[in-house]
Amino acid sequence: MSEVRGPLRTALTRRLAIRHPVVLAPMGGVAGGALAAAVSAGGGLGQIGIGYGDHAWLTREFDRAGGTRVGCGFITWMLAERPELLEAALERRPAAVTLAFGDPGPFAARIRAAGVPLICQVASAGEARRALEVGADVLAAQGSEGGGHAARGRSTMTLVPELVDLVAGLGADVPVLAAGGIGDGRGLAAALVLGADGALIGTRFWACGEALVAPGAHRRATRAAGDDTVATTVYDRVRGYRWPDGYTSRVLRTPFVARWHGRDQELTGALDRLAVQYRRAVEEEDFDVAQIAVGETIGIVRDIGSAAEVVADIVREASAALQAHRPDPA
Repeated sequence: MSEVRGPLRTALTRRLAIRHPVVLAPMGGVAGGALAAAVSAGGGLGQIGIGYGDHAWLTREFDRAGGTRVGCGFITWMLAERPELLEAALERRPAAVTLAFGDPGPFAARIRAAGVPLICQVASAGEARRALEVGADVLAAQGSEGGGHAARGRSTMTLVPELVDLVAGLGADVPVLAAGGIGDGRGLAAALVLGADGALIGTRFWACGEALVAPGAHRRATRAAGDDTVATTVYDRVRGYRWPDGYTSRVLRTPFVARWHGRDQELTGALDRLAVQYRRAVEEEDFDVAQIAVGETIGIVRDIGSAAEVVADIVREASAALQAHRPDPA
């Protein structure tokens, strides 16, 4: 790992009191306390992904963060079914709370009343306006290139500048994060040039030793290309998760996905059998069947890193890229 000569100061680093404009995506079941703590220790902001977890999971992962300053994130429509989890999280005094995939309105006031910065992950101008209405402190503009769940359609490259302009046009003092398809310093530099104040990064940290990921999944993913990913609903249906219309999940195209993707009617008729097959595959770490939720940026990930070193490498590379591409003076 090369030396990081200095931080990249932005409105985001000031707002969240962090050294570098790098935020861990709160990947459910993957971003546990150890990964979140390691990202924060590296100067970014780590976040625990509550996802489909319960109170016991939340407590265990905050404990594993060992008192390090970390945030946490929720699937908003799931939180609506278990609102008590928000209170449990706020008791741990998180550095931020991220809400994604649903209306943040019912929870925003409680988060802000606790003095906790609210990050709203949004996938359109309409969602961004709603987040600003309810008092979001940070917007995360999520394109469909990222791993796991995303709304259909938008690219990070086009969404980020649109939302940066929207925020500026409304006169809002709200930093914007770029999310989706950012896996190294080149991506962070591009996000900053587009007007973002930092990056929300998932897949690159998924491929870290501190992540809650089986070694077999790591080995398989680090041999993959971005072309090997697909946005699908197969795993949600097999696992019985009732995601709202309009969302897919980007995963590696395994033999299981290749067999069932796009065959909705056939899949419906086989769900009971496939649910049993899927649970067995997870237990046995059979990644011909079990899900590997990574984004298109997996094509530039070739090693399993240490999260703090990954933060340092991203910042170093971004600084170098920004310096190298400065226009020559006239």
